[in-house]
Amino acid sequence: MTDHKTRLRLNQFTMPLDYKDKDIRSALMRRLDCNEKQIGEIRVVRRSLDARAKGGAPVFVLSVELEWKSPSRPKRSLQHDIEFLESKDTAITPPPQMPNLSGKNRPVVVGAGPAGLMAALWLAEAGLSPLLIERGGPTADRTKQVKSFFKRGKLCPESNVLFGEGGAGLFSDGKLTNRSKDHIRGRQFLETLVQCGAPRDILVEAEPHLGTDTLAQIIPALRRRLQEAGGEVQFNSRLTGLHIENGVLRGVTVGEDTIETESCVLATGHSARDVYELLSQSGVPLEAKPFAVGVRLELPQQHIDIAQWGQWACHPRLGAATFRLTRHPVQDARACYSFCMCPGGSVIPCASSKGALTSNGMSLAAREGKFGNAAFIVPVNPDDFPALPQDGASALAGCRFQANIEQAAFIAGGSDYSLPACLLTDFLHGQVSSQLPKELSCPRSRPSDFRDILPDFVCDTLISALPPMLQPLNGVRLEDALLYAAETRSSSPVRIIRNEECQSPTAIGLFPAGEGSGHAGGIVSSAIDGLRAAEAVIRSYSRP
Repeated sequence: MTDHKTRLRLNQFTMPLDYKDKDIRSALMRRLDCNEKQIGEIRVVRRSLDARAKGGAPVFVLSVELEWKSPSRPKRSLQHDIEFLESKDTAITPPPQMPNLSGKNRPVVVGAGPAGLMAALWLAEAGLSPLLIERGGPTADRTKQVKSFFKRGKLCPESNVLFGEGGAGLFSDGKLTNRSKDHIRGRQFLETLVQCGAPRDILVEAEPHLGTDTLAQIIPALRRRLQEAGGEVQFNSRLTGLHIENGVLRGVTVGEDTIETESCVLATGHSARDVYELLSQSGVPLEAKPFAVGVRLELPQQHIDIAQWGQWACHPRLGAATFRLTRHPVQDARACYSFCMCPGGSVIPCASSKGALTSNGMSLAAREGKFGNAAFIVPVNPDDFPALPQDGASALAGCRFQANIEQAAFIAGGSDYSLPACLLTDFLHGQVSSQLPKELSCPRSRPSDFRDILPDFVCDTLISALPPMLQPLNGVRLEDALLYAAETRSSSPVRIIRNEECQSPTAIGLFPAGEGSGHAGGIVSSAIDGLRAAEAVIRSYSRP
């Protein structure tokens, strides 16, 4: 008798809030109307929470892969719920091994954020012995520098919240949401994090996160793995020049040293404005792109939990609730949307240059803080920042637009890197109270008039959008919300033009990648982009 085995994936499979792993098999039997012998190995591949049922408890929604050990198809299968899988293996294939550099110089990777780290690791595992350079410090040194900045406003322009090992995402919530359709490379990145110490839950959760404290342990482990594979890492080393001859990259300058190379993965992040200026001066084509600016809004986390979970707010399997809110354009007000929600976290000041300040959110792994925060941002288009002579190139006008807001925020905050802050109700009524709440997540804050910081179209949109946007959070009061300014670096204002091989068309061998390239956004999509760039570099070394 033939042993029939088929792999199935069952989607939209709901389980109660208190379910145990041992309950899944019996629940599957009921759902598929089968007996125990017809189901083999079971693996949960995705899990999310659904709290939309009015008056009912939230439920978990699973996607489950299983062995179907029967010659007949499930009796109650639904077209949209069951997939028949041809192969169990969805892992990306290992990089082709390059026993030597074929007479070429080793590749250089600039930037140790998710794009640069994954690109360098992939190149190292291919045997290309890459050199990874990072302008900031290693995680341990950088953490000390950032703590000093938070407590005393002492800024190190080269190693800070935005620059250094781990990239800007190191001091954040560590959100690993993957909206890319490139599931294979996305899985490869998450598997790499797990191998470096991340919890395996990130492979299953629909909206996984790590937290800054966990990231601070994982990133050095990833660097060590890169070094063990033959890569070299240099910290406190800034890119200062590109050597391009007849449209081909021949080398890079780091500090005062020239390094000969035919391949450079440029993964410097969207805050390295000096790199954009260097590219412009070197004739590398850039273009201005849309981005968004706004504020960071803080609420008591308990109020968010009750609004989202209702009477189940204290359930141990729920944790701190999140939200995602949007508002479409209305009359003269633009669209507005929440971004980078940090439950149980803190609002933090960020700076990468003297006299300029921006905001961000940060959470630890436990997400146990008293407050939750999210950016509420308004789209900005190139028409909003026409190029001026001082921009040097029209593509850099968005950088000037950001910088003007950040310089105004620095002044409004007292010129000591304290964040400007304002009660939401004051902001809505065009006034500024002399005192901020006694309890808030960012103690180095100062009451400020946001009209002195943000353009009128941003303020007008926020005033129109915020009250109705918060309405779905039943029980959350406008009086409980605190705003911080200004949120300016949600994405890059510049896109580096590249061809199908991920290279600059006027500097063959230069591979822009990650958020700074303008082709990715967020930790996971940046890591995926770094892997793509590394694969393109490997192909270039394979050619004669």
